[in-house]
Amino acid sequence: MPGRPPSALRTLALTVFTLIAFASNSILCRLALAGYSIDPASFTSIRILSGAITLAVIVMLSRRGARSGGGWGSAFFLALYAVAFSFAYITLPAGTGALILFGCVQATMIVAALRAGERPGPLQWTGLAIALGGLVYLTAPGLAAPSPAGSVLMALAGIAWGVYTLRGRGSGDPLVATGRNFLRALPFAIAVSLATISRRDVSAHGATLAVASGAIASGIGYAVWYAALRGLSATRAATVQLSVPVIAALGGVLFLSETVSPRLAVSAVLILGGVGIALAERARVLR
Repeated sequence: MPGRPPSALRTLALTVFTLIAFASNSILCRLALAGYSIDPASFTSIRILSGAITLAVIVMLSRRGARSGGGWGSAFFLALYAVAFSFAYITLPAGTGALILFGCVQATMIVAALRAGERPGPLQWTGLAIALGGLVYLTAPGLAAPSPAGSVLMALAGIAWGVYTLRGRGSGDPLVATGRNFLRALPFAIAVSLATISRRDVSAHGATLAVASGAIASGIGYAVWYAALRGLSATRAATVQLSVPVIAALGGVLFLSETVSPRLAVSAVLILGGVGIALAERARVLR
């Protein structure tokens, strides 16, 4: 949105709302699937449809012009993220899924930076190694290990979201682009729903959770995040997202009666701490 950057207090409020919204996607999806209220393909289609409608309304109310934005390639990766995300949460706890997702998104961004010629310093490499070690420890076979299939699907979701984010850099109006990408992603989601129609199972409760995920946690969440970014530096924006897996884990405890295992706690410290070290060192080098 054009104009002056928001005040520090408004930026804080917008940021807190967004982080809770992003973490809520994990909680809402897990609530729907763990309770067998809806199948994952239908959850994805309803989530993307409600997100597209919400973003279209926001764009219309904000009086943005009909500028171009997004593309079919970006929409494919958005749909791939959403589909893999939903199917992963058939078996993964909310906090574990959010942590794997976050770690793989960051890994994708790091690989892209390396390919672009960026060369991390020793402290950055240390942070990255710690984070990678935490991700390996979290998913390593053992009695407390998460579902292998769920872990692979969530890793795929993280990679897809990382690619989607990279493709969106430099977008003239990210809110318009996101709205168009949600609309273009809908056919991909519907195709998955049709391919799994024999397993379709939609209750009113499950559909309501999917709409909440798409309209509030995704559609409104992204709109508020883009507003918050006007008051945040790139490094600070990346750093505050470290809290999303933690919020998701707490939500899992409060709303899903999930437990925080020692493996999850140690992995969270390693992954979030490692990424935090790498981000802090990168910000220092770029000053």
